[in-house]
Amino acid sequence: MHDSLPITRPEDDIVSEIESQRPRVPVGLVTHEERHRLVEQGFVGLYRWYVKRSQETRNWNPDSSFDWRNYRKDHSPEVSRIIEGFFAVEQYVPDYVTSLLKIVRTSHGRSHFQLRWGSEEEKHADLWHNAVFFGQQRSPEWLDAYMGTLREKEWKLPWEDPLHMLFYTVFQERATQVNYLNLGLVAKGVHTHEAFRNDKDPVLAEACRIIAVDEAAHYNFFLEGARLYLYYFPEKAMEAMVNVLRHFAMPAGDLIPNYNKLAELLHRTTIFGAREHARDVVKVALQQLGAKALRAVEDGLRRSREVPDSDTGAMRRTAIFDSIDFGLVETKVKALFRKIGDFEREHGFADIRATLFRPNPDFLIPDPA
Repeated sequence: MHDSLPITRPEDDIVSEIESQRPRVPVGLVTHEERHRLVEQGFVGLYRWYVKRSQETRNWNPDSSFDWRNYRKDHSPEVSRIIEGFFAVEQYVPDYVTSLLKIVRTSHGRSHFQLRWGSEEEKHADLWHNAVFFGQQRSPEWLDAYMGTLREKEWKLPWEDPLHMLFYTVFQERATQVNYLNLGLVAKGVHTHEAFRNDKDPVLAEACRIIAVDEAAHYNFFLEGARLYLYYFPEKAMEAMVNVLRHFAMPAGDLIPNYNKLAELLHRTTIFGAREHARDVVKVALQQLGAKALRAVEDGLRRSREVPDSDTGAMRRTAIFDSIDFGLVETKVKALFRKIGDFEREHGFADIRATLFRPNPDFLIPDPA
């Protein structure tokens, strides 16, 4: 009789690795189609909540909400040029709306929000038109002709898919908000750059404040949507985010005459330049998306390992979870669904069909020891 062979046992670290890859919730709880449905429900609920809040708190008019008769006529050449630049960027609102609508038209929440966004951005275009008009450093005829020149060319999407454009709008809206906030500091008389020492203007300050609040609301909408995709489709979302940040540029820079001079002025006066973009836009947005830095996200994508997807069984990458704080993402997504739930209960939607949070089973976060 042969001696019995010793029973071999896998190394403890292999067992630990296998166990660490087990989802915290039952496999198959949320299918691929269900994730799409949850993302769409999140957008619809967020859109409804957004419209109510917008109508209650930000219902201003670009013509009658400001004391344009007392708007200063003697702003510095720097401020006048910056305002003309902001006016020029906003002249492409028709293109921004129609182009984005074409790629999100099948989504109830995103397409209807885009219409609402367009109505609010239209007010921004008229506000900056009035700032140039009442500043009287340009004639009305010049302003009409310049508007015609701007609209001779059509703005095109930098990306043709909805996910890339979602992340693009996150960073673009934050950048626009920073531009307006910094010009607001000039109008309040507290900006430190020497070129702005005599540019205090209460009317312009109020205009910058109100329009920056709008941009913050837009940014937060797109940020919530980006978190939805990061939570339910993390790999695709992170790849889109990296692509956008690697090739990001503010809209219409290739269409506006002498845009390089405007960009140089914004940079030189610290209204908006590379430092402000990195510190006040990219860093802030990435932190709110759960990422410490773009390089960390890129490294996570490169170091990804493949494991079976809990829904389809297809192989997918996992190291991406090392570069994003998915605990934060999950907390924010849960908070969004709670906000939607409160709105639906208040207005009767939940009586018929409630929007409920469902966890993503593919978060490969081990249970606490």
